[in-house]
Amino acid sequence: MSLYQKIFKNYWNPYIAISIAGLVSALYFGITGTVWAVTGEFTRFGGHILEWFGVDVGDWAYFGLVGLEGTPITRTDGWIVIGMLVGAAITILLSNSFKIRMPKQKRRLVQGFIGGIIAGFGARLALGCNLAAFFTGVPQFSFHAWIFMVTTAIGTFFGVKVVNTKWWLGKPTLMKGPLKPVKPKAKSEKVQPIIGLIVALIYLALILYFFAVGKTMLGVACIAGALFGILIERGQICFTSAFRDMWISGRAMMSKAIAVGMLISVVVTFFYIQSGSLALIKVAAPSTAIGGILFGFGIVLAGGCETGMMYRAMEGQLLYWAVFAGNIIGATALAYGWDHLGIYSALVEGWPKVNLIEEWGPMGALFGTIAMLVAWFLISSWWEKRFRYGSGIKLQKSERLTHVTKEA
Repeated sequence: MSLYQKIFKNYWNPYIAISIAGLVSALYFGITGTVWAVTGEFTRFGGHILEWFGVDVGDWAYFGLVGLEGTPITRTDGWIVIGMLVGAAITILLSNSFKIRMPKQKRRLVQGFIGGIIAGFGARLALGCNLAAFFTGVPQFSFHAWIFMVTTAIGTFFGVKVVNTKWWLGKPTLMKGPLKPVKPKAKSEKVQPIIGLIVALIYLALILYFFAVGKTMLGVACIAGALFGILIERGQICFTSAFRDMWISGRAMMSKAIAVGMLISVVVTFFYIQSGSLALIKVAAPSTAIGGILFGFGIVLAGGCETGMMYRAMEGQLLYWAVFAGNIIGATALAYGWDHLGIYSALVEGWPKVNLIEEWGPMGALFGTIAMLVAWFLISSWWEKRFRYGSGIKLQKSERLTHVTKEA
């Protein structure tokens, strides 16, 4: 098997992809003082859209919290999002796997849109999605990330219950006639790797430009964003599947891989914090728990989290552009409700920012967080075996008992 085949034709082992993502995330924090995050930028983009339509959002308290200065191309968070989309697009094109795809059931577009709104609202209520309030929140030793993780799992459980109902699934789409024969690859498809290479060269030129003109942080964000995009696409990293699969099939590979990736990020981030970098701690409040439940519920309805949504949208899956739009609307709606509907005063105000390093001491926080991640890994492994061997045995026994009863 050629090296090109291994890199661009085959998906990567999730453990490898997300471990590298954890390392890159920690290095990005050490260099820039910020973290890998996306929904904050979605919220800002929503604010810009409202401004384009003449809405004055200058006095919205939430935009005072997350900032609305500049544009996506002048902010590091903006280039993280752009870079993720571009990085994913490059590997998709190089692997010749881009294809416009419409869901067979058009209702999925509406369902994905609604799920995106709920997930976007929940993410910003918790001050971060599966990245800032989870994957990068745990390595920051912010207690709110653990609340978000647990409540997201709860939200996905209820989401699975809903998407498995008949009214949500709808009638199956039946195809009449013989199966279509497999067609040879069209010449247009062979152009994809060339386009991918051109996009990569243009993006590389942009990175060099930023460094040449002294916009170092934007250059770093461009590099990190592209790396994140490549890793999530090649590793097919999706936090939705990490939780959802455990409820449906018991499969825990993605859950365990995320635990390993965060463990690596925790160790590297800890050394940066001990060297003087300022940990980014978020408030641990009822908003965190409610936001986590809404986020978990929404991503299951949508069929993907923010990371999964982004690379699937670049694959040409139109469903996830609907999810993308829903995310922006949901995040912007939360920004409005933060002060206009009293969300901040009811669910956030007065609650503390809990820094585990301050609460447990440096070594206590480091080894305590590592222990919790190891426990998560072991529990995920146990859950997987329980489904595979425990529930299966119980199911077989139940089926045998039913068979015996019928014969009697």
